[in-house]
This record gives sequence, C-alpha cells and structure tokens, in this order.
Amino acid sequence: MSRFLCMAHEIQNLTLMSNYFEFYSIPESFILDEKALKNTYYKFSREYHPDFYANEPQEKQQEILQLSTQNTNAYRTLSDPDLRMQYILKEHGMLEEGKNELPGDFLMEMMELNEELMELEFDFDAAKLHEIGEKSTGAMASLDADILPVLQRYPDLHGVTKEEALEQVKTYYLKKKYLLRIQETLSKFASRS
Repeated sequence: MSRFLCMAHEIQNLTLMSNYFEFYSIPESFILDEKALKNTYYKFSREYHPDFYANEPQEKQQEILQLSTQNTNAYRTLSDPDLRMQYILKEHGMLEEGKNELPGDFLMEMMELNEELMELEFDFDAAKLHEIGEKSTGAMASLDADILPVLQRYPDLHGVTKEEALEQVKTYYLKKKYLLRIQETLSKFASRS
C-alpha cells in the first residue's frame, strides 16, 4: 500500500474519533507526559497542515481541516491540567448541571471565609486580607496533596474503583473551582489596597 493510501486510511480512522485521548493514542489520564503530548501535537500539526492538501479534492481538504482543528482543540485541552480534568469528568458524565454538590463540611468552611471577605468590604484590614489568603492557599494545598495519589493511580483502575476515583476527582474539581473564586475575590481586594 502506498504511503498516501496508508495515510488516507489513518486519517479516515482519526476523523471517526472524537475522544482526544484516542486521537493521540494515549491512555486516559489526569497526569500526562507533557513533552510527549507536545511532540504528538507538532507531528499532527505537520501531517494535517491544510497547505499540504491544497491540490486535493474539496472533500479531502475539509477532512484535513477538521483533523487540524481537532488536533488544536485536543492539545489545548489536554495540555492544561484543569481543562484536562474537566474534559475527563465530562467524558464520563460527571459534570451535569444541577448535580454538582459539595460536601457540607467544606461549604461551612467556605461560608466562614466568605463571611470574612464580606467583613472586609465594610472594614478593610490588610492583615485580615493576608490571613484569609493564607487560609485559602492552605486549603488549596491540602486539596492538591489529598487528590494526587488518586490522580497518579487512575490509569490503572477499572470498574467500581475507577468510578470511585472519578467521584473523588469531581469533588476535588468542584472544591478547587470554589476556592479559585475566593482567591479571585482576594486578588480584587489586594489590587484596591
């Protein structure tokens, strides 16, 4: 089979794939080899560059354009740890609107932080701002440390244990989003002082 026919067959198989991990032929994982990912992205960028197919029929050009777009979208998503996490959770139907509940104890802790932030609105205190910042940074560090073992062993999990891991990652993801909103509010206070 000629190189062009082999490549055409390979392209046809890739266009059927919507999953970014399958597109790059890598196992689904929260922790990736960034260098290998980048190398694959550049390889596909060269292979599926629309300029190389300018003399091909319109249908082929469109197919290459779709592959080029998918390559860009896949890399943009998988190269960012937060987007990659969100992508995996969505692929497993874990981030459904209205079904994303956080544990009560976490919400109580965050309510206290939010109340402290509201107090700063009325009576700004740089020391208090720093204290709240330390609390949110500590909470984020604790979250990261707690989830790391789950993220590391995720590719080797199957069945129920994989589902449990995804639930843990979902909770982590939602808590992190909440904490990032608090840190965003803190940075607004810091810029005003």
